[in-house]
Amino acid sequence: QVQLVESGGGLVQAGGSLELSCEVLGRTINSLTTGWFRETPGKEREFIASIAWSGGITYNQDSEKDRFTISREIKGNTLHLQMTALKPEDTALYYCAARRGPISSREGEYDYWGRGTQVTVSA
Repeated sequence: QVQLVESGGGLVQAGGSLELSCEVLGRTINSLTTGWFRETPGKEREFIASIAWSGGITYNQDSEKDRFTISREIKGNTLHLQMTALKPEDTALYYCAARRGPISSREGEYDYWGRGTQVTVSA
């Protein structure tokens, strides 16, 4: 059974930075595709970025990939999302997700989800 535990969310002023982490339990991170999504009230869950088991990375082409960087720490079995130059519109509940298959940006293709960590960016 795979469990995902997010941490690192919080309140930050616009222009600030945050790093989210997701500890993967029950399976090695490099045997999974792992990724980040975010959700705001009234909107569909949005794909941000993912890392394939092989290490390949994909970002949402419409996302702020110049401000967000996904990475993983194999030794610590942890996924990270470094966010810089944050904007109020980045306010959302951020989810870590994992799947046994190849890299994907589709929410429905992920097998495991964390509970989410709230990021709030004040103006």
